[in-house]
Amino acid sequence: MTVEDIFAKLTSLLPDSGLELLSNAPEAIIVVPRDTIREVSLTLRDDTDFGFQSMTCLTGIERGGGLEVAYSLFSNKLKKHINLKVKVSYEDANIPTVADIWRTADWHEREAFDMFGFTFVGHPDHRRMLCPDDWEGHPLRKDYQPPLFFHDIPVTVNVPGGTASPAVRPGA
Repeated sequence: MTVEDIFAKLTSLLPDSGLELLSNAPEAIIVVPRDTIREVSLTLRDDTDFGFQSMTCLTGIERGGGLEVAYSLFSNKLKKHINLKVKVSYEDANIPTVADIWRTADWHEREAFDMFGFTFVGHPDHRRMLCPDDWEGHPLRKDYQPPLFFHDIPVTVNVPGGTASPAVRPGA
């Protein structure tokens, strides 16, 4: 079964899901509207023709003036990988969780929240995992500016030339 076959069957099962196939990418991507990601995910996992029992990766992306979540799925039955993508705006980066569909998504969604600021609605443990709980901002966003100090501790910042330098408090 090709990605095109999977897309055709998926759109026949979920005709109002608003799916789009991007086949000009290095690997085909099925773009899924945020409101249907759970229904599409459950269908891909539970339909006996698909059997996508494994989510191998979920990652946040900032591209084209907005945010995206990319999902990589694998079917043992089909011996096939497919990629899903949900696009959202900076102002409304809420996406339903899939952590109860694929347990692997638990940590992946927390990382995407921490680094990019996505809110995974319904996530069982929606909190930071890499930055401290009271950290301000999301470090992988292009507009992110790291603080000079965190709890009066200088934050090391990268400087041109590939070396690292601690921030210096003005007047120190």
